[in-house]
Amino acid sequence: MTNLSGKFDELTNKLTRLLELFEISAKALADKDMDFEKGNNAAAIVNNYDWMKSFSFLRFLREIGKHLTINYMMAKDSVQKRLETGLSFTEFSYQLVQGYDFLHLYENYNCKLQMGGSDQWGNIVTGTELIRRKNGGEAYALTCPLITKSDGGKFGKTEKGNVWLDPARTSPYAFYQFWINVSDEDARKFIRIFTLMSKDDIEALESEHDTAPHQRLLQKELAKELTIRVHSNEDYETALEASQILFGKGTTETLHKLSEEMLLSVFEGVPQCQVDRDKLSQSIHVVDFLAVTTPIFPSKGEARRMIIDGGVSINKEKVKEDIHVDDSMLLNNRYILVQKGKKNYFLIVVT
Repeated sequence: MTNLSGKFDELTNKLTRLLELFEISAKALADKDMDFEKGNNAAAIVNNYDWMKSFSFLRFLREIGKHLTINYMMAKDSVQKRLETGLSFTEFSYQLVQGYDFLHLYENYNCKLQMGGSDQWGNIVTGTELIRRKNGGEAYALTCPLITKSDGGKFGKTEKGNVWLDPARTSPYAFYQFWINVSDEDARKFIRIFTLMSKDDIEALESEHDTAPHQRLLQKELAKELTIRVHSNEDYETALEASQILFGKGTTETLHKLSEEMLLSVFEGVPQCQVDRDKLSQSIHVVDFLAVTTPIFPSKGEARRMIIDGGVSINKEKVKEDIHVDDSMLLNNRYILVQKGKKNYFLIVVT
């Protein structure tokens, strides 16, 4: 029993530390648009684990559950829609948990308005009802329609292909690429929702876009505005340069400027192979490197012919038949990028 108790305490401490790190990360992101130092008007980030961790199940039922009837909870649209397909007790009771969060914020932070997506309406008004029944107070709910893409999918942490504000979850390059690749239909909608551009400027940009849709002017402006606001102008410039690499406009200098994280983001999905670092320290003739050390070419003859025809680049520089490959060519001290023809890339990982 002592061992189990010790392990439980250890896990609890780890979880608490993870939550603390999450709060630090969330504050770092919010700091760009919120002021946390303005006294009574300062923004605050709180963690509901702080007030729920010591709340026993029986105490929760006694103090909170008694204020709302089953009929009230069953009447929620979110509950009604799930009755036929099945609704777990956890999902059913979650409105009580979220409702209590609102009650706690009302009592301790004088919070009177909760905002969220339209799918949260039922949970939020459960909070306003708790506040009315338990404290006789007034609180308010404000929801907006969920933002959906042209394919009907919504933005959300559980969606495939989602996008995060935290650069540790979605790199600035991947963030930029997400917006640059949206459809024309979505670009028209998103540029109105996510940017601060005026109506006249948006309509002028749309007219310009319509004259040459292939230039994707709407998407470029959308990606620029959001990447700069969420990350920085420097991140935008780097993402812009990096995006040119796959279209043949990047340079060796651009490659060497990329961080390891961004380099891997740019070439995600590109075939990779590993090479022992000791081999590169000796230097390898380029033909041997391409056809023996790595499987990029099936034979030395084919590698030699394509080099002579100017069809092979290493780190975005055309190679000649007489060069050798060595560890001075490494990107981030670990990678070599080989381009075969116009579109075939290979990333060599040196271990």
